[in-house]
Amino acid sequence: MFFAQYYLDCLSQASYMIADESTGKAVVIDPRRDVSEYLADATAHGFTIEAVINTHFHADFLAGHLELAARTGAWIGYGHRAEAEYPIHKLTDGQRIDLGDVSLEILETPGHTPESISVLVYEHAADATPYGVLTGDALFIGDVGRPDLLASIGVTADELGRMLYDSIQHKLMALPDAVRVFPAHGAGSACGKNLSTERQSTIGQQRLTNYACAPMSEKKFVALVTAGQPSAPGYFVYDAILNRKEHGLFDPAAAPRPLSAAEFLADRSAGALVLDARDVQEFAAGHLRGSINVPADGRFAEQAGTVVAPEQKVIVIAPQDREEEIVTRLARIGFDQVGGYLREPEGAFPAMADDMDQASRLTADQLRQELNSDQPPLVLDVRGTAERQEGLIDGSLHIPLAELPRRLDEVPADRPLVVHCAGGHRSSIAASVLRHAGRTDVSDLLGGYGAWLLLPAPART
Repeated sequence: MFFAQYYLDCLSQASYMIADESTGKAVVIDPRRDVSEYLADATAHGFTIEAVINTHFHADFLAGHLELAARTGAWIGYGHRAEAEYPIHKLTDGQRIDLGDVSLEILETPGHTPESISVLVYEHAADATPYGVLTGDALFIGDVGRPDLLASIGVTADELGRMLYDSIQHKLMALPDAVRVFPAHGAGSACGKNLSTERQSTIGQQRLTNYACAPMSEKKFVALVTAGQPSAPGYFVYDAILNRKEHGLFDPAAAPRPLSAAEFLADRSAGALVLDARDVQEFAAGHLRGSINVPADGRFAEQAGTVVAPEQKVIVIAPQDREEEIVTRLARIGFDQVGGYLREPEGAFPAMADDMDQASRLTADQLRQELNSDQPPLVLDVRGTAERQEGLIDGSLHIPLAELPRRLDEVPADRPLVVHCAGGHRSSIAASVLRHAGRTDVSDLLGGYGAWLLLPAPART
């Protein structure tokens, strides 16, 4: 058996290829949209990709099923409750997919979404115990998939929670302890709240250590798994719907278009949004007025999808030689409206001097002084709810970054703003969103709440 996990740090997303080396038949599970790595591995090993299976309609990324099917002729499989615009094989509980001696078995595990499935992997078809189980977003390492995402129209979080209870407690926990667990996501994903950094585990380990796998009543389970979930990024519903639809294919050979300073400014004047992927310090030192800063070195795709509308035409300022990477990462979440990128920004900026601005950033000590002044600023905390429960700046307003674009009207416009997160990354994004929306007196806190905590205790009050 050939078994490979492909892990994408930016989205904390795992996909898999399983093949029988004697027959050369392969299946890819939960592929991302840029499929070249799967194709290269299949070619290197002499495999034929015969099927592409998605464990559910993903909300956090646009899957690569259409790309792989177009390149290989593979059929596309989902759980039997799935409905899509393109031809699919509806897979039922207990159904076997034989690749040779290697065999896959479908296990229906609804709850994260109604159509969710897991895939049992047998190294030998006659084995009594599976080699492993690909759990999709049903079971994570240290957590389970959240049932409250708006990915399933017409199904409530309570209904999904009760489905998930049965899937976890009665189906996955019924598997032998030795079965390896391979989830679709790891730490950092907004598809759960307590995901581990580990990329594989066993049913036995999860039985002992995962809070949601301990024996409990259905009522307690639903209450536990729905409580304290992070705010979902704004693009999640868009991707959950788009994954059901026939849509354009990602073309890795279509390089992004370089734009001169004049072309860039013309596109901006015509309504394109400037997405600046440089480091927060570079952005603060000088950026095009009204641009939104989402640094490439981080959860770029997820955060861009949080603060940029999917249908918005975007023009990009990227770190040197990372333009194609930025476009690919946007494409992974279905954001294809990229009009081009600014060629050599550092050389182009002098010609754009009239359109340039600098971002105000305050140290923790400067913020303390401002808060003790006659006209103190409003402090806006854009951390998650769980982070804020661990400590806060007195008098601060709390709006998580994922909720800020739709809650801008809640931010008072009659006083200066200082935005903070945990360390200064998300606050730069949020401050740029506020400036883009027309707020002129906005600063962000250098070092975030971590720097605030380093002040002597009396100075923080």
